[in-house]
Amino acid sequence: MTIEEVQRFVGNGEGQYVEFKFRVPEPARLAKEVIAFANSQGGRVFIGVGDDGKIVGVKDASEEEFVLREALDLYCRPQIAWSSERVYVSSKRDLIVVTVPPSIRKPHFLVVNEEDGSGPAYVRVQDMSIEASPESVQLMQSEHLADGVQFEFGEKELLLMRYLESYSKVTVAGFAQIANISESDAGKLLVVLTRAGVIDQYREPRGDYYMIAFRE
Repeated sequence: MTIEEVQRFVGNGEGQYVEFKFRVPEPARLAKEVIAFANSQGGRVFIGVGDDGKIVGVKDASEEEFVLREALDLYCRPQIAWSSERVYVSSKRDLIVVTVPPSIRKPHFLVVNEEDGSGPAYVRVQDMSIEASPESVQLMQSEHLADGVQFEFGEKELLLMRYLESYSKVTVAGFAQIANISESDAGKLLVVLTRAGVIDQYREPRGDYYMIAFRE
């Protein structure tokens, strides 16, 4: 990547596919950003760019790359396929561009418990990396399943579809309330219907919601 290409990316600001870091941050924080990109549609982390979009580079790219590798090796489970490259900024500074493709091994989790490797998953929503809902995790896990999904269209499903026809979208909590069931059961049913192609899941910073799926 050339400095001119970097300038075009950076000029558009942070967003769904772009994150700025002044330098390699605290390891778990960096891993969270990379995990969010891998669990979503991919993206790039530009290391050596301020929050204001100013390209400053880093003084010791080799040291920053070492910390980068250590962070992603230690805090991402399963391991994520990523690549990095240096972009010349000046005789004393380089920019590091970390490219993260959408993963075929998702969901990926941030390791917060080193004993059992457990921790939350993250997804990218707009310009933020947020913790994935249980439903998002289940849907990512189901992408690896070869078989289809079967369900009976009963009273709760009919209630949901009538609600969506009237109000267009619903959250897990909202569906639980109108169907008089637990949020856990509501989430499981929404996941089944999403997998079946009846509804679609959408993500916002404040949480997920679901709408009737329209197929051309």
